[in-house]
Amino acid sequence: MQEQSFHTLGVSVQIERVLAERGIVKPFPIQELVLPDALAGHDVLAKSPTGSGKTLAFAIPIVTRVGRDRSQPAALVLVPTRELAGQVSDEIRPLAQVNGLRVAAVFGGAPIREQAKKARNAQILVATPGRLQDLVERKLVSLAQVGLLVLDEADRMLDMGFKPQVERLFRSLPRERQTMLFSATLDGEVGQLAHSYTRDPSRFETAPLTDHEKGKIEHRFVSVTAAGKVEKLVEELSGERGLALVFVRTKRGADRLALKLARRDVNALALHGDMPQNARQRTLRRFRDGEVGTLVATDVAARGLDLEAITHVINFDPPEEDKDYVHRVGRTGRAGKSGNGITFVLPEQQADVSRLAARLGHREQFEREGMRVAAPRRVYTSRRGRGSRW
Repeated sequence: MQEQSFHTLGVSVQIERVLAERGIVKPFPIQELVLPDALAGHDVLAKSPTGSGKTLAFAIPIVTRVGRDRSQPAALVLVPTRELAGQVSDEIRPLAQVNGLRVAAVFGGAPIREQAKKARNAQILVATPGRLQDLVERKLVSLAQVGLLVLDEADRMLDMGFKPQVERLFRSLPRERQTMLFSATLDGEVGQLAHSYTRDPSRFETAPLTDHEKGKIEHRFVSVTAAGKVEKLVEELSGERGLALVFVRTKRGADRLALKLARRDVNALALHGDMPQNARQRTLRRFRDGEVGTLVATDVAARGLDLEAITHVINFDPPEEDKDYVHRVGRTGRAGKSGNGITFVLPEQQADVSRLAARLGHREQFEREGMRVAAPRRVYTSRRGRGSRW
């Protein structure tokens, strides 16, 4: 079977050249699947995880199919978080410039009038549902000319409670349009949404990423004490590494830990939801550009953070749920690069973290530190229903 290239998939020479300048010369599997139908104007449903290259799978059709003569948004990309809005718009912008197209991003926490002005004059709009709905209701932005709609990370969008806003936005869009939906799952509410708002869509599903595609992640569980926890973190950060993302549970904890690291000559910044939007963007830019090597963040603040240079994810505070561990550690090991997922475990946390490690297939890595995996919680039945015996 002939190996696919961007050219054989229908991508223009000009866009192919821009991709090559960024070191992107071979399409990822999701791009090979989606691009022919997306470029032809068909509706698309794609099941593909974060880090699979899906942004280019919809960015290329957008910049190819949208005309520069439009004075209002002609393409709309809905994303669940402000961080992802910034990253997606940054990914699209170099391609859009090839065809003279303007890109604007709108999200909460920034001056609404300034965003509205940029959105009205852009052909491509990347937005979070809440802020965009606000702009539409105030009649500051019109979606009447949108002919191409993308829902990126649709499953997370619904998990975060944006379904009402998404459905209201759909009612503001032209019925005749191309719709593309990208999600880690196409079942449940996502499947219902797809059924309601797409027409005869092409459906694609990529195989799970191979170790080569997603990179090899080394999982480690480190026994620590409360008194020595910060010093152990400094030790982990002192080795050879790229960018390090450190997770904590609370906003206040992020600020405190970043300050403690700074006092120990570790160049670190905090990122959390209480920060003004311009400060968040400045912090992310400095981290992305490598000016600051360590980012201390809460789960919500780090949603959608997708940087290939992150080599270490450290759970200073262990996650409470399996999916949170997967989400956190999934920030490293991107685009074929290796990564490290390190979880600190206090004595009183060992039982719960050991069960999490066992459920996710990391039992051996947990026991390697000399800690024992606790027995699964027993489930009992009473007259009042099922419960867990703690």
